[in-house]
Amino acid sequence: MDSVNDMLKRLEQLNVIGASLSRERDIDRLLESILLAAKTITHADGGTLYRLSDDGRSLRFEIIRTDSLHIAMGGTSGIPISFPDLPLLDAQGAPNDSLVAAYAAIHQQTVNIVDAYTEPNFDFSGTRQFDERTGYRSQSFLAVPMKNHEGEIIGVLQLLNARPSGSEVAAFSLSDQSLAESLASQAAIALSNRLLMTQLEELFESFINLINLAIDEKSHYTGGHCQRVPALTMMLAEAVNATTTGPLASFAMNDRDRYELKIAGLLHDCGKVTTPVHVVDKASKLQTLFDRVHLIDTRFEVLKRDLEIGALRRQLALRASDQPDAEAEILRVCQSDIEALDAEREFLRQTNVGAETMKEASLQRVRDIGSRHRWRNVDGVETEFLTADEIENLTIRAGTLTLAERDTINYHIVATIKMLEQLPWPKHLRNVPEYAGGHHERMDGKGYPKGLSREQMSVQARVMGIADIFEALTARDRPYKPGMKLSQAMSIMNKFKLNGHIDPDLFDVFVEQRIYQRYAEMFLDPWQIDEVNPKDWAH
Repeated sequence: MDSVNDMLKRLEQLNVIGASLSRERDIDRLLESILLAAKTITHADGGTLYRLSDDGRSLRFEIIRTDSLHIAMGGTSGIPISFPDLPLLDAQGAPNDSLVAAYAAIHQQTVNIVDAYTEPNFDFSGTRQFDERTGYRSQSFLAVPMKNHEGEIIGVLQLLNARPSGSEVAAFSLSDQSLAESLASQAAIALSNRLLMTQLEELFESFINLINLAIDEKSHYTGGHCQRVPALTMMLAEAVNATTTGPLASFAMNDRDRYELKIAGLLHDCGKVTTPVHVVDKASKLQTLFDRVHLIDTRFEVLKRDLEIGALRRQLALRASDQPDAEAEILRVCQSDIEALDAEREFLRQTNVGAETMKEASLQRVRDIGSRHRWRNVDGVETEFLTADEIENLTIRAGTLTLAERDTINYHIVATIKMLEQLPWPKHLRNVPEYAGGHHERMDGKGYPKGLSREQMSVQARVMGIADIFEALTARDRPYKPGMKLSQAMSIMNKFKLNGHIDPDLFDVFVEQRIYQRYAEMFLDPWQIDEVNPKDWAH
């Protein structure tokens, strides 16, 4: 019989175990902790933890431990369990009462067996075969059903060979059984809560993926970005977390911090659901729902037709006086004017691409073309060759977006912050809006939307800023540019470090730990991956 002191000690252990189980987030570690705790408070040599299968028809092996045989399978051992599930019904569909663990689950009651070899009510043939192979002697068994808060079976905790004195095998006492049942009850609730939390997290992440899918379906140019930025963010964050020297040595993340940053990464551009698709996908300066450069092509064809008609009319007027030289000059001038129109058309087509920064002379040439020519529209009205809107778009100095369109694009981060701040975030995710909403800020305070400086931003937000920029530079699925080579992108990133755009300490980790290389091998095309030599960067 247990002494009062021993019982009090084991009750204290049970309380400590219950508290620790409620804190464990990892399912495998939780299951392992449950079994090890049960073995400890009952002095069992071995044990198995089963979980009910998804279809509710069998028990699945999750963790196996036998100390004297040095057996550790499942859980954190890294050794998979290959044993078949224990069926709860036999071939005829009747309850499988021959197996101890199955009986405990079916009838929702504890089974306490003194000696398996003399027990007539259960089939221990498999146990005997195991003993013959290993030289072990399986004797006392304690199978305890695990029920959740709704009284449903979710698993079975089975213990083997109680050793209360540390050597001789004995039966599990009534106090062992009581403690094991109490632990099983606490463990079942902890496991149910963890599984419920996992399901809620999976549902939450599914909603996030749904938002990103909507963005992806809206524009295939942004869908990949929503996946790549979180991946690169976590790569850099983990590298910073592993840093033990320098200005970032104090930065540390636990599992909850990682999950919070992961969610922020997935949601960092959720505001793009509000951005008009014709702005997101604007591959050329004149593109709206279609590329309006083709309308300008048509106008040039109209001008050329008018030149040809005018030349032919003048030639006809000269036929009566027989002036072949004058007719030839008219044709020459007409062809010269047509060639000039073709040159202007080609210039506007190249300008429309928006690949390079335009010089002032080129901007003025666009304006001159727009005002110099007149053409008759479909209503027969003579009008300017280029509209004010077309001139505004064609005189964009760099890229394909007007200032208004750039503001529309930039608004997505404001929308992101507004959307995220509306959600009732739990305590461990309360920083998601700040992390996700800060990736367009700059270290010198010249970013947007809030103009925050480095000191006003978290490390996580600064990490995401680097990830967002590097992904944008190297992305090969943007409508307005091809993906850069690694060396070019890293050279630009270094300039951003020097001019106060990105965090210099984080970028040093990015370079020293070769995060860019790991990312490139995962996401870039082979032709983009070239040698990166920091010594080549001009300071």
